[in-house]
Amino acid sequence: MRDEEKLLVLIPHWIEHNGEHAAEFRRWAARAGIGEADLLKAAEAMERANDHLRAALEKLKGPPKP
Repeated sequence: MRDEEKLLVLIPHWIEHNGEHAAEFRRWAARAGIGEADLLKAAEAMERANDHLRAALEKLKGPPKP
């Protein structure tokens, strides 16, 4: 399997996994009291990372096929 093919499988998994972490950070931020803002910033950073992963995935897929 070529690296590009592997990434087509890995990137969606990473996006899902990051989303789960971001949701968990938000749940803990709601419970925390201390470091709430930091946990929310961490969740936002995961979401930004996912934006970059989605962009990479689109580049790997290439233009839509007719």
